[in-house]
Formats: sequence, structure tokens, C-alpha cells
Amino acid sequence: MQAIVFLAGLLGLAAYGYYAGRGRALSVAGPRRSDTALHSLPSYYGAYVVLWCGLPILIIGFVWLVAGGWIAEQAALASLPGALTDVDPGRLQLTLNEIRNVAAGSLFGEPSPEVRAGADIYATVKGIGGWAVIAGALVIGAACAALAQRHIRPGLRARNAVERAVMIAMMVSSGIAVLTTVGIVLSLLFESMRFFAQVPITEFLFGLHWSPQTALRADQAGSSGSFGAVPIFVGTLLITFIAMLVAVPIGLLAAVYMSEYATPRIRAVAKPVLEVLAGIPTVVYGFFAALTVAPFFRNAGESVGLSVSSESALAAGVVMGIMIIPFVSSLSDDVMNAVPQSLRDGSYALGATKSETIKQVIFPAALPGIVGAILLAISRAIGETMIVVMAAGLAANLTANPFEAVTTVTVQIVTLLVGDQEFDSAKTLAAFALGLVLFIVTLILNVIALRVVRAYREKYD
Repeated sequence: MQAIVFLAGLLGLAAYGYYAGRGRALSVAGPRRSDTALHSLPSYYGAYVVLWCGLPILIIGFVWLVAGGWIAEQAALASLPGALTDVDPGRLQLTLNEIRNVAAGSLFGEPSPEVRAGADIYATVKGIGGWAVIAGALVIGAACAALAQRHIRPGLRARNAVERAVMIAMMVSSGIAVLTTVGIVLSLLFESMRFFAQVPITEFLFGLHWSPQTALRADQAGSSGSFGAVPIFVGTLLITFIAMLVAVPIGLLAAVYMSEYATPRIRAVAKPVLEVLAGIPTVVYGFFAALTVAPFFRNAGESVGLSVSSESALAAGVVMGIMIIPFVSSLSDDVMNAVPQSLRDGSYALGATKSETIKQVIFPAALPGIVGAILLAISRAIGETMIVVMAAGLAANLTANPFEAVTTVTVQIVTLLVGDQEFDSAKTLAAFALGLVLFIVTLILNVIALRVVRAYREKYD
């Protein structure tokens, strides 16, 4: 409710400020309300007022969004007895989580009276503080809008101010994107270093047995796991290879047909229908693989004397390849259509046939884009999880046989982080090490693709 009121008030003030600033600019322009008497267009003066009233509201709202929860938590902790606060940080965090859950009404069971009282204070501070912040922000925004409106005059460089604000917003957005990427990399790196402090990196990269189950207590059986990730890497490469064997030929042939052979009417129907495959949820593909494709391969293998597992890399790879066909076909089709018609006409003028033109002119010219499409498809295949879980299983088998059950890096990451986990055990930290390896592999693929693109792009520039 508070968020809706906040956004409604912000949008209402912004709309009022825009029309008030625009009207003020026209009124100070002179009796004939001519735009030539103003330094900027009237719309820029409206945007100028919007900036003055919107920025303070957004800043106040952001500060409360960041600090409001902490303030409510401190108020709730101050109401608790010392027996609940004078504990280790982990136990105190659990108490805070319980207070937040009670305040949100999502706690199962009956909380203690102390936690109930703390939750009441937490909810009160969040509620009253939120409404107070909304009211104060809107009042300050309205005052800033009135002040900005009074400063509007014909010589005010409103366009410069608005464009400068837009440029700063774009710079901030770019910085957030870069910092997010850096944060992801650093989080993977630091947590992976904690993992490698417990498990040697050589065992992780070259070990042949993966069994990350570890005991919670030292007196339990199986207190140490095996973290050799080679079976996981092999399984990922095997399923990705099978998927690309399906997606690349079918996708490229479909792209060639739609780009060079299909009539405009057929292309207008075939391309959207093919792209529907990319919009189907992966869980649907998983059901299709587990209930249809995997039994089909098992029965077909039995008919010719082959032993095919109920969960196999072949079933997962084939269905995954079907899923990523649009990534190859659609992007390759767009790239082929972008090849200048003059290249085709020149090839035909020299006596080349359509197939020769496709092989010797269009394919080389469009190769950078095709490589990018294939790289995107590979990245999509490496990152797929649901199809592998439902069709290939969770067994970390070191095998190149597509008829056996295997697992992938992403599936193991999900498996390791499911449920309540302690982020100081090797089992949980192994997920970050797997993520780091996956990131490095993807980065290497990007570098290779960029080199291929540069090499062939220079040839046709």
C-alpha cells in the first residue's frame, strides 16, 4: 500500500510539475506566447520542474528503503530482554528473522511473547515511519516544484539542465551495470577462495569422484566429501555437444531457407512459429523430455539391443537442442538478411548459382553474426538446469556414453544450495567454485568469438 501511494504521489507531482512548468514558460514568453522568446522549448521547462520535484522524492525514498528496515530492527531489538540480545551474531540474526516473519504474518507456529512484542514494534516503526517519509517526501517535492517554477524565465537554459541530468542518469546506469558485474565476480572469487582453503584446487579440477555430502558434526559418518568436479564438467560438455549437434544444423538450414528461399508470405508465418519454441517454459521441455523423449530412446535402444538409461544425456541434449533452435535460426536469419543485396547481385552477375552464392558470399559475409548466434546458443545450453534435472538426472558419472545418466554444473549448483545451508562448509562453498569455473569458461568462449568476428569482419569491411 505504501509503495502504491508513494508512486502515485510521485507521478501526480511530476505531471503537475510538467504542465505547471510548461505553462509558466509560455506565460513569461510574452503576450503572444511565442517559443522563440525562450531559450529552450516549453517542454524542457516542464521537464526542468519535474527534475526539481522528482529527484528529492526519489532520494528520500531510496534512503528510507535502505535504512528503514535497519531502524525498525534496532527498535525491535531494544525492546527485547538481554537474554535474547546477548548471544552470538548467528543466533541474534535468527531472532531478527523470526521477528520479521512474525511482522509479515508468514511464521508457522506460535512465537514467544518477547518475539511477538518485538514484531509489533517492528511493524509499527515500519508503518508509521513509512507513512511519515512518504508525507515528508511529497511535501518537499511540492515545495521544490514551486521553487523551480518561480525561477523559470526566458533566459533559463532548461534544455542544458535536462540533458545534463539525463547524461548523469545514463552514466549512473552504466556504473551500476559495471559495479554489478564486478560484484558478481568478486563474490564468486572470494567464496571460491574460502572453498579452496578447505579443498585443494587440484582435487577440484582434476578429481574423478564427486560426492559433496559432508557431515554437520565431526562424530557423524562420512564427515568428508569428495569434490572432484571432472564428472560434472564432462557431463556439461556432453549434453551441450549433443544440443549443439541438434540446434546448429537445423537452425542454420532454417535460417538459409527463410532468408534465401522462402517467399515473404511463408517467412512471415514460419519465423514467428519457429520463435515460439524460445517462449516455451523450460519446465515444459523437461516434462516432454522425461515423459516422451527419454522413454522413446529407451524403447528404441531395447529394440536394437542397446541399454539406454531412463535418464540419459541423449534425451536431455536432444530436447535442449530443440529449445535453442530459435537462438540460432532467428539471429542467423537476421544476419543473412543484413548482407547487402549488391553482394548477391554481383555473385549472380558472375554466373554463380543461388547455392554457390550462399556458400561463397553470404555465409562468409554473415559469419561474425552466425558465430555470435552459435555462442549465444552454447551459453544458453550450458546454463540450462530444468531439462537436465528431469531428463538426465543428478548422478555425477564420468562417462562419454550419451545413453547413461549424467549431470551438469548448473544442476549441481542448485542442488548444493537447496534448503537451509551453512555458508562455511565445503559442500555449500563448492557451488561458488563451480560458478567461477562456469564464468571463466564463458569468458573464454566470448574471447574466442570476438577474435573470430574481428578476423572475418576486417575481410568484408
